[in-house]
Amino acid sequence: MFKSINHVAVICSDYLESKHFYTSILGMEVIAENYREARESYKLDLKLPHGGQIELFSFPDSPKRPTNPEALGLRHLAFNVESVEDTAQYLISKGVTVEAIRVDEYTDRKYTFFKDPDGLPLEIYE
Repeated sequence: MFKSINHVAVICSDYLESKHFYTSILGMEVIAENYREARESYKLDLKLPHGGQIELFSFPDSPKRPTNPEALGLRHLAFNVESVEDTAQYLISKGVTVEAIRVDEYTDRKYTFFKDPDGLPLEIYE
């Protein structure tokens, strides 16, 4: 029935800062970028491997995330990577704060967390 995740929608507070973060730092390719004048918002479609997408939205005066990371709803977004160490070092070299690398007690795989410009928890998982 369900084949894969089509997209994940993220609302940002500073469109240009978040666009830079997701494209220049995380290296996501822009599929489409639209300004929706009636809503005073941007919608940026970003390509993920294997057909998935991130939709980056900006809306005026969106409320902040209530708590971190245990708010109701999406807890975090995780990306598979070949090497958590290499990816973490790359992110650090770009000025991104990365938590200490941990090992998943159930899978024995390495992972860690970092945040987007609005504090959305993002995970890299080996």
